[in-house]
Amino acid sequence: MSVRVGAARIRAALVTLVSLFIVAGTATGCTDGGDERPSVVVTTNILGDITREIVGDEADVSVLMKPNADPHSFGLSAVQAAELENADLVVYNGLGLEENVLRHVEAARESGVATFAAGEAADPLTFHTGQDGGPENEAGEPDPHFWTDPDRVRKAAGLIADQVSEHVNGVDDKTVRNNAARYDGQLADLTTWMEKTFAAVPENRRALVTNHHVFGYLADRFGFRVIGAVIPSGTTLASPSSSDLRSLTQAMESAGVRTVFADSSQPTKLAEVLRQEMGGDVDVVSLHSESLTEKGKGAGTYLEMMRANTSAMAEGLTGD
Repeated sequence: MSVRVGAARIRAALVTLVSLFIVAGTATGCTDGGDERPSVVVTTNILGDITREIVGDEADVSVLMKPNADPHSFGLSAVQAAELENADLVVYNGLGLEENVLRHVEAARESGVATFAAGEAADPLTFHTGQDGGPENEAGEPDPHFWTDPDRVRKAAGLIADQVSEHVNGVDDKTVRNNAARYDGQLADLTTWMEKTFAAVPENRRALVTNHHVFGYLADRFGFRVIGAVIPSGTTLASPSSSDLRSLTQAMESAGVRTVFADSSQPTKLAEVLRQEMGGDVDVVSLHSESLTEKGKGAGTYLEMMRANTSAMAEGLTGD
């Protein structure tokens, strides 16, 4: 009799334990068929900010590139690489920008994930590697830095909204469209403000020298000349040769340019190179050209970054 009672108690205890595991699994979303939030993964933090403005709370937006990082050289952890392949949509720049990440994007595409190359859809320009007045690479290369033209960002943002509506299940299309329309208005206001700010720069001072070729779209949109770059390439992974530096200093002397715009992450190195070549008379102005900062650090959003850069450029080109 005691054996039977003991077995019954054991069975009852097992049933209770199984019930507790089921309840716990349901509470933590671990059961099969549990609801999961839709996911959008974005490679660069600039595109990440733009995408978040469009998606809002409709899906989780994960940004792979940290603040103040270099889009040409940042890499992924194994966890981030797996995250790409589990996304509903991957938004990336393309045109060779994310040089260490593109193979992971390709792997995600091959596994069936929807991917969208924003730069390739934004009417890309071609830049040439020669300095102003010097020999050029006639073939040219696609310029990945389309975000320096807010009008091209408007186009890309609209296309991102289309991609989210098409490929990310569970989002409310009307909300996404409303978010995109609101952000489009903010981008239009940005363009107008930039035009007014740059109008104060005299024609003979509308000449840009940068650490590498990054402001071609801005120059094309707002009427500037790109004199040259310390690194005559579209990537920071290249290195300037002595002949490159001689060509740049000659072009700067010819154009009367003494202001150079450098990414905020590497102005010291740039200043040292040019000061050696030009006898110390070079004014280096730091910009946030390829990465957002942390929130509250001067360029936490795309709109904030563009306004900060525009103000710094106008002041740097008009100051004595």
